[in-house]
Amino acid sequence: MISVCLVEDQNLVRQGIRSLLGLAEDIRVVAECADGAQAVAEIPRLRPDVVLLDLRMPNMSGLEVLQHLSARNALPPTIILTTFDDDQLVLQGLKAGARGYLLKDVSLEQLVQAVRTVAAGGSLVAPMVTQRLLAGIGRIQNPFSSLEQPDPLTERETEILRLMSGGYSNKEIANSLKVAEGTVKNHVSNILSKLGVRDRTRAVLKALELGIV
Repeated sequence: MISVCLVEDQNLVRQGIRSLLGLAEDIRVVAECADGAQAVAEIPRLRPDVVLLDLRMPNMSGLEVLQHLSARNALPPTIILTTFDDDQLVLQGLKAGARGYLLKDVSLEQLVQAVRTVAAGGSLVAPMVTQRLLAGIGRIQNPFSSLEQPDPLTERETEILRLMSGGYSNKEIANSLKVAEGTVKNHVSNILSKLGVRDRTRAVLKALELGIV
């Protein structure tokens, strides 16, 4: 069972998303927070498998929630929920540790699959929002911290990075390549080191920026 914390200040939106998730047998909403301050208090205590987080909220924004929990090493896998066409804000959220983002008019199938993907260690950076994110990378004031000239990736590392950019988990990548999951984990660690980033989402964004994938 995948436990989810839903952070959204609009009651109708929150109820709608909760109802959609309730249709999935393997997902359970364990908490609902109406603002960022409540989320910062509840998430470390509950330790949900996945957080669905609105970006624009009173008292404390979703971006501030991400930054606060990341600084405390208390951020679970998080999906940004937004209705706004604001790529720079989304990029800042990804930089702060989110695994990807969804629009609030997402379908049931997309929402459930996104929660499952992130809970399994995947990300939602591409292909869903790749072009918009690429357009925003050049505009963001605080670019991702990484090596200017990363070490070249091997052919297998590039192959794995492309699968990572599709949101696949280590287990799914291992099954696809017919190798052990531990082997994939080692490759992922090497990829992060070579790109000078600290997580999968930043690795995908850096690879997109450099034209590696």
